[in-house]
Amino acid sequence: MLVKTILNHCYKFKSFVYKNAHLLSDDKRNPIIIVDIEARTNGQKLCSACQHPSPGYDRLKPRTYKFVPLWGIPVFFRYARRRVNCPIHGVIVEDIPWAEGKGHLTTVFKVFLSFWAKHLSWSTVAKIYKVQWYHVFESIEWVVEYGLGHRCLDKIKAIGIDEIQYRMGHVYLTLVYQIDSYSRRLLYIGQDRKAKSLLRFFYLFGQVRTSALEVVCCDMWKPYLKVIAKKVPQALNILDRFHIIKKFNEAIDKTRRKEAQELEDAGLEPILKHSRWCLLKNKKNQKESQLAKLKVLLKHNLKSVKCMLLREAFQKFWTYRSTYWAKRFFDQWMDRVNRSNIDAMKKVAKMLKRHEQLIFNWFKAKEHFSNGIAEGFNNKAKLTIKKAYGFKLFRTVQVALYHQLGNLPVPELTHTFY
Repeated sequence: MLVKTILNHCYKFKSFVYKNAHLLSDDKRNPIIIVDIEARTNGQKLCSACQHPSPGYDRLKPRTYKFVPLWGIPVFFRYARRRVNCPIHGVIVEDIPWAEGKGHLTTVFKVFLSFWAKHLSWSTVAKIYKVQWYHVFESIEWVVEYGLGHRCLDKIKAIGIDEIQYRMGHVYLTLVYQIDSYSRRLLYIGQDRKAKSLLRFFYLFGQVRTSALEVVCCDMWKPYLKVIAKKVPQALNILDRFHIIKKFNEAIDKTRRKEAQELEDAGLEPILKHSRWCLLKNKKNQKESQLAKLKVLLKHNLKSVKCMLLREAFQKFWTYRSTYWAKRFFDQWMDRVNRSNIDAMKKVAKMLKRHEQLIFNWFKAKEHFSNGIAEGFNNKAKLTIKKAYGFKLFRTVQVALYHQLGNLPVPELTHTFY
């Protein structure tokens, strides 16, 4: 079977034909396949800017365009591109269906590289398919731009808002996710975690789509809460249990460190040594050694243990189905904390009191929505950044995250090459 027969079956063009295929060697004496392409004599010449049929002007020198490899051998299309005299744009190069602009990669090869870049590091993909790193980035960038231009943003009812640190020195990204049960994906990436970072999302999202939002999940970051109250007043703003438990754990760890230092200064037994995770972890996830350590700690009158017990007591709050009884429990727990002598836990109680209404929105949403979905996406985002050992430029991070988490549509091909 001829190579051009395979190409006609997989990737056929309307106004162009495959001619001869040559097995040659590159500069390093590695085998490559060169496939010559010629334009049909009755085919139309199209302007690359407006796709308008135009008369021919002249022909440029032959160029090569990299295609998907066959049997591990690099394949290149070779074609002498024509210039046309467009009535609108003047003399300009013709449109070719296998590539765009001045790039040397075919469209199908860009999609091919972007697919494997989801599963492997970009440098590994570049090494396997014998291209440069920036070729992989340009391919992913092209696929991402296509996906962003063709994705559907209608019928979005619930979003989750969170931030992640992607560089040293407290450099953050604002991430907005769709968390509807039927579709969960990354919608927006903004620089920093300021109010204007989130305001830009609602500006791009549009007033009509914003007014259709019903649920917004976020943490207790003040700039986000202000923007949500201003832009989405009709939506139910939920502060979910994940971030609340996170505040509890921070208070427990702060109390433990302070108390351990006090015991050391007093020359007492370092009972709190190696006790961090037995206090912070959920009992279901603790190892036998951690459970044994916790059993020993419970015999002592320690503030750290009291903090942990107050956190465990608050877990009952999430089991209520009636907001009335949940409110009664909430107030009783507040009184219990205020009577204690644990400053870190009192700060948590004040924080919960300030956001009481937003916390109780969790019951109104019938527990169907949680920012835990956004936290799961954040872990994938951190893994994406870590896989490349950190990106220095925001644009590179933006492209990588949209590619991995955006669930973007890709150009339709006549054949699946992977």
